Amino acid sequence: MLLSPRIQARGIQLLLGRTMSRVHEDLRFTDIPKRTEALRVETGAGPVPCTVYRPPTDTGSPAPVYVNFHGGGFVVGRPEQDDHICRYIAATAGCVVINVDYAVAPQRRFPVPVTQAYDVTAWVAGNGPAGGWDGSRLAVGGHSAGANLTAAVCRMARDRGTFSPRLQIIDSAPLDQLADPATKQSLIAKPLLSPHLMRVFTAAYVPDPADRADPLVSPALTDDLAGLPPALVITAENDRLRDEGDAYAKALEAAGVPVIHRVFEGADHYFTHTGPASAGKAAIDVMATTLRTALSA
Repeated sequence: MLLSPRIQARGIQLLLGRTMSRVHEDLRFTDIPKRTEALRVETGAGPVPCTVYRPPTDTGSPAPVYVNFHGGGFVVGRPEQDDHICRYIAATAGCVVINVDYAVAPQRRFPVPVTQAYDVTAWVAGNGPAGGWDGSRLAVGGHSAGANLTAAVCRMARDRGTFSPRLQIIDSAPLDQLADPATKQSLIAKPLLSPHLMRVFTAAYVPDPADRADPLVSPALTDDLAGLPPALVITAENDRLRDEGDAYAKALEAAGVPVIHRVFEGADHYFTHTGPASAGKAAIDVMATTLRTALSA
């Protein structure tokens, strides 16, 4: 008997949860101190715990802020997997980082994570004085599933006219969840993402196939991209998701959105966590330096 996508997703949560929290030894940035505090934000889809990362040294004036969404296929909820990235960005970009522990499937399905991601970001934008950051200088970004949520947050912010991120970071994102994952090719024989794993993720997060063409689920399937925030799009040469990331960068640019697009050779999905360390460090540094420029303007 075939197991349901829900049961398979629960198994993946248990199997991959701890594994995804392991970061390549040379990407841990152990020399960067950690200044964090807990934060709880009320949203239209329930309370969301977050971790606030502060720059190692105080600047004397409110720092800009970056909202981060971790990856995990919308199924694995491990925000601590991005601890190394959050610490590096806080130190290098000189900004406060809000690492968001959004709800995951199969327990909470679309649109819950999107609602939480947007509401947290809107709260961060509007509560700078209370939080000790400058909400008018805000950026948002994420990795894999978190990058998909980033695209959704930016679209909602544009459509509602609520806040204007100065930068969106789209790193190794699933942007077309309607296409059969078997059609998404890699240059290597055994990439990290298998078609089966991708199908389980999608079925758990968006069980109704009719919802998979929604622009908040599959941003690549719409040409309504004008007016979105400037973007840093990162793709990995051997990632099954590379083609849709590359195409999204081109589509944003064609719509008049300022885009920086970097393809990292010899890397696969999740390389900012598992390596190669040289590519991972370079990608994380591009995130931090691009953020510093965008948020200081």
